[in-house]
Amino acid sequence: FATACCGIELMATGASRHDLARFGAEVFRFSPRQCDLMIVAGRVVMKMLPVLQRIWQQMHEPKWCISMGACASTGGVFDTYCVVQGIDRFIPVDMYVPGCPPRPEQLIQAIIDLQDKIQREGTIMGDEFNLPGRQQTKRALVELPVLGQASEFRAADLLHR
Repeated sequence: FATACCGIELMATGASRHDLARFGAEVFRFSPRQCDLMIVAGRVVMKMLPVLQRIWQQMHEPKWCISMGACASTGGVFDTYCVVQGIDRFIPVDMYVPGCPPRPEQLIQAIIDLQDKIQREGTIMGDEFNLPGRQQTKRALVELPVLGQASEFRAADLLHR
């Protein structure tokens, strides 16, 4: 999910110079049902937010998210009513890549760090909690907070926050 200058750096990361295949990221897939990692690169406006949430919901478990750049993480320099001030208010984020725009090497490092985090913590799939080197154990049922619908947010509400 790429917009603006971060999208250009995301494309540069996928180019031959950086060779993401070394890290297990062969090809960018643009179908949510074939992905387990969403990289949100660049600013997200309120009009795109329902699409972003729908893509996140269509991805199969286990799934992870990287917020790439200042705009995706905090809204960047665009402190306006229509730009989302951080996507972590609407979808869970596992890694943040700082910068405006961040270099391809920073994104590669975030992917490596996320792989390390997955190895350390394991993955949650359905009711099973999978830890490396352990048998599967049932996890306690935890109520997750419901993500807010983008239609519930009005520009006037955001100006008062």
